[in-house]
Amino acid sequence: MDIYTEPDGDPDTLANLGPLGPMAGIWQGAGGADQHPVAEGDGHDAYVEQYELQPIDRQTNGPQLFYGLRYHVHIVKPGEVETFHDQVGYWLWEPATEEITFTLGIPRGQVLLANGPAAPDAREFELHATLGTEVYGILSNPFLQTYFRTVSYRIHVTVNDDGTWSYEEEGMLDVPGRDELVSHSDRNTLTRIAPPTLNPLAADAVGSDGSLGIGDLRQKGTSQT
Repeated sequence: MDIYTEPDGDPDTLANLGPLGPMAGIWQGAGGADQHPVAEGDGHDAYVEQYELQPIDRQTNGPQLFYGLRYHVHIVKPGEVETFHDQVGYWLWEPATEEITFTLGIPRGQVLLANGPAAPDAREFELHATLGTEVYGILSNPFLQTYFRTVSYRIHVTVNDDGTWSYEEEGMLDVPGRDELVSHSDRNTLTRIAPPTLNPLAADAVGSDGSLGIGDLRQKGTSQT
């Protein structure tokens, strides 16, 4: 098996995102709902979210080929300016295996890598990560690992017919003093407020106008009117 030769791929990431395609762009959602453990049991918070997903150039590991979106999530509580949650990472689509890989990093000292199957035209998909595995796992700093240990994670995405998309995610936590695992869940529906920008290779292919027209990407040097 040749593990070194990289495929050429396509410069147009937006045309090759499979089930991730409808998620590209900048989104907002004011109906976020968070449930998390507190000393007295479960705490509940509403939140307002901005979720930006921008296409990146194709990525390769030898023959493995990904098309993906780089994302940044910023969340506040209604009427407040202090950050309630901040998160960065990538959504990656691998056409050859029809799988999605999701990376998550938060500034409280935790990262994870989740994965799941999805058909190219899927309108729903679910990804999973598990503590203690060498692939698609979860890593935390010593405090979180000791007192709020995340043993599993899942995220379920639904692309809605009205152009919005929704997610529901859940981490199962092992918390000292609790007889059972505790759920930390978040859900929201997001509405697009701005289109995505072209990835660098695609922008170079269409020239200076930066048109998002797919036809432009396949006819280098032309512009769409």
